[in-house]
Amino acid sequence: MEKILAKIGIAALNEMQKATIKSIAENENTLLLSPTGSGKTLAFLLPLLDILENIENQIQVMILVPTRELSLQIEAVWKSLGTGHKINAFYGGHSMEVEINSLKNPPAVLVGTPGRIADHYTRRTIDSRQVKTLIFDEFDKSLEMGFHEQIQFILEHLPKINKQVFVSATQGISLPEFIKTPTLNQLDYISDGQKNRGLALKLVKTTDKIQGLGLLLGQITQSATLIFCNQRDEVEEVAGLMAKRGINCGVFHGKIEQVDREKALIRFRNGSVRYLISTDLAARGLDIPEVENVIHYSLPYHEQEFVHRNGRTARMNATGVAYFLIDKTDKLPAYLGDAVEELQLKDEKSEIKAEEFTTIYISGGKKDKINKIDIVGFCMQKGGLEKDALGKIEVQDFASYAAIKTTALKTFLKNIQDQKIKGKKMKIEVAR
Repeated sequence: MEKILAKIGIAALNEMQKATIKSIAENENTLLLSPTGSGKTLAFLLPLLDILENIENQIQVMILVPTRELSLQIEAVWKSLGTGHKINAFYGGHSMEVEINSLKNPPAVLVGTPGRIADHYTRRTIDSRQVKTLIFDEFDKSLEMGFHEQIQFILEHLPKINKQVFVSATQGISLPEFIKTPTLNQLDYISDGQKNRGLALKLVKTTDKIQGLGLLLGQITQSATLIFCNQRDEVEEVAGLMAKRGINCGVFHGKIEQVDREKALIRFRNGSVRYLISTDLAARGLDIPEVENVIHYSLPYHEQEFVHRNGRTARMNATGVAYFLIDKTDKLPAYLGDAVEELQLKDEKSEIKAEEFTTIYISGGKKDKINKIDIVGFCMQKGGLEKDALGKIEVQDFASYAAIKTTALKTFLKNIQDQKIKGKKMKIEVAR
């Protein structure tokens, strides 16, 4: 355990993680309630080190998640642990052929969305006779998204389950009747004393919300900022109007194609997009960086969404600010309470600096035997980049993305014309 923690750069586990590891080891059923950003993924993955047996080509643990992004996040965290046990992530929008081929050498841990896992059972491509541990991450979200039938269908194909773990960032949740838990050990780390201690709430009143948003972005710290809207169409509209004002924003919601959703998150993670406008899909279960600012362009309908949105900042003892942008005639919801300070917008428009990095797309990934080291070598040796001009690199199955300093981009693209990566000609361009 010490070696694994050192490998991922963690000095010590927090109290929630210690309690969760103990509960999973000692109990058949565990319910963990803990805020976004508190380290829940690590808390339910680490106990698997003692649960997994040295059985080759058998799925032993299944993890069900509501979104594609969360499945990829869990897969990445597990791989970073270097356990030696294989993991695969299955989700809609991913190649079914690739998933079926991977099952020829089944993983010890399978993570996926209920819809895609149920699809595999329908196709009879999954052999889960050795699955004894089932984990539901953000399981209340899966139920909200209507996966009741798929989850029930999956449970019918898991006859040997002897350990279940339910994980959520929401209080007051209840398990559906078809999930059998005679005994359930509950760990509740969502208490008033632990909710966003470093979070400041600020109210911004305006007669023109688009203009107000532009002024607000110029007035606050120009760091990673999440801007929440209630509807998909509103996300697109706000992003378009911001673009007309010269403010570059990424967009993220459920109607966007999977590849474009992934690109939006990649660009937000590596800093080539500073502002991400999203529905509540980005409020939890995503691998995105700590953000300093959360802006509620639209006030959430319920307190639950309010809590999850704000949970994206002021995490793990950090500080952050949640801004509420409202029309001067709007009535404030009761969940805001009295601890809201009003922020006066300045009349003059402040300059918003351009992002320091730009993301490039490379048409090759893991399936082409390309890794981060290959990309670093290519960018520096053939692209002529200095070390500090190369930012975060992400390698997927069939594509890779790298952040490059914008000032070095033009020269880089010129240098790599007709160049190859590991002897292969790849398409390399600015990711949009």
